[in-house]
Amino acid sequence: LRNTFVLLSQNSKPDLSFFAADCFHFSVKGYAEMAMALWNNMLEPVGEKQTYNNFTRDRSKLKCPKPDKPFLSTLRNSEFRNSDLNLEKNESSVPYWAVIVAAVAGVLAGSL
Repeated sequence: LRNTFVLLSQNSKPDLSFFAADCFHFSVKGYAEMAMALWNNMLEPVGEKQTYNNFTRDRSKLKCPKPDKPFLSTLRNSEFRNSDLNLEKNESSVPYWAVIVAAVAGVLAGSL
């Protein structure tokens, strides 16, 4: 919602039909627009995702998976950052004993 543009009505005011009666939550129309934006965002590669949404009632802006990229974009298949990034390697920067000490200290502090 960083750069979102709401469609204007005939009197040049925001089209409130995208919002519920409380003017805070979305209406069915607004949720449909946000669902399309979310779907499109999941298909865009990491690092190239759009930061805007135009409430236009235009279903043709809905993106489809391409034959060369039939999956949702993830850090791995977007080739973002370092191409030889090994995501299987899950090294923790915190030693295992520090977690145990913190848990014991939390229990002791909670019981006091």
